[in-house]
Amino acid sequence: MTTAALTPAALHRCLADETRLTLILLLGTESELCVCELTEALHAPQPRISRHLAHLRRAGLLHGRRQGAWIYYRLNPALPDWIHPILEASRDAAPAAFVAARQRLIDAGTASRRQAACHAESTSALFSSTSGDIA
Repeated sequence: MTTAALTPAALHRCLADETRLTLILLLGTESELCVCELTEALHAPQPRISRHLAHLRRAGLLHGRRQGAWIYYRLNPALPDWIHPILEASRDAAPAAFVAARQRLIDAGTASRRQAACHAESTSALFSSTSGDIA
């Protein structure tokens, strides 16, 4: 789906799921995030995060880029203007899942530090609150 086909109803269907809403809000606060960063921030298994990211990408809300084995996502820069106030209002309402996930990203340090840990396959050590949760 292109952004031209993105209707208010389609946007709200995407945002009606708490995981997708949290993903969109996190990506609105960072320039881009790796799937492993999102997995750790949301305390969710990688297949679940990837499934939701694919849904958002198909809806036209996200762009992804592959760098080696990793995929980085960001908000689609061509989103229609009417979407931004909706995302801002959602972020201002600060759903608990978003607040917790955002805090885990902040606690993990800079994007380059988080990504270095991802690439070294040691994110469980980086995200101390999730140590032992990764299978």
